[in-house]
Amino acid sequence: MPEAALSALLAQETRPRCTLMAHGALVNLRGLGAADDDGGDPLVSIRLWAEEARVISVSYRPLAAMEPVMQQMLRGLIRDPGDLIAAFAQQITEALDPEVAELGDGLDEIESALTEHGPAEARRRVSEIRATAIGYRRFIAPQRQALERLSAADASWLEPDDRLHLQEAADRCARMAEELEAVRERSALAHEELTDLRAEQMNRQALIISVVALVFLPLTFLTGLLGMNVDGIPYAHEPWAFWGVVGVCMAMAAGIAGWFAATQWLK
Repeated sequence: MPEAALSALLAQETRPRCTLMAHGALVNLRGLGAADDDGGDPLVSIRLWAEEARVISVSYRPLAAMEPVMQQMLRGLIRDPGDLIAAFAQQITEALDPEVAELGDGLDEIESALTEHGPAEARRRVSEIRATAIGYRRFIAPQRQALERLSAADASWLEPDDRLHLQEAADRCARMAEELEAVRERSALAHEELTDLRAEQMNRQALIISVVALVFLPLTFLTGLLGMNVDGIPYAHEPWAFWGVVGVCMAMAAGIAGWFAATQWLK
């Protein structure tokens, strides 16, 4: 095995790629992790060195596609390195496809249930979907290029059906990359709309508070003026004075509220 291939197999951080070397190929792929995996990156890497009659794989975290590929090997469906790499590519894309579709469905649900969840909860969910879409696309886009390059490689251990399966997986990666880009753009627009909606709600609440304050401001002035502890306040000793002041305040409040309604302040 070339020294460069050995170093690439043992590297801690990798990106999907396909590098053709003297008598083999180095292939790095990314797929969903196993159900019990709680690592950092959303997609787990598997590094493959393939040559005639031999494949060496290295993975630091469990890959969800490993179990179905092993089942295919036990059933005798994998006979050469090309079959093995094609099986990994197919299983990875088949597992990723519904996950990518679920991101778009999640955005649809948020948009349809906005009034139920409220802007704050919806904005949090949109941010999560956008972060997931960005994390997926960072690896799926180069994975498409790696699969396309491998399908066109001049390798004797790649049969025509292997190339066909690799190209099919590359096409699905291309479609998923386009869908992830659409999800990223939609989530950015949805986040902006939710921010505008939140700002509009806050502005409306501030407007209502301002209107209430403007209604009570002259009433507060009037009651404060009549409440001064000095002589000479008109009708201070009349039995109807209190209710007279209440009536005047109610009339003033109704007049101010009517003026606000007539000038369409609340619209």
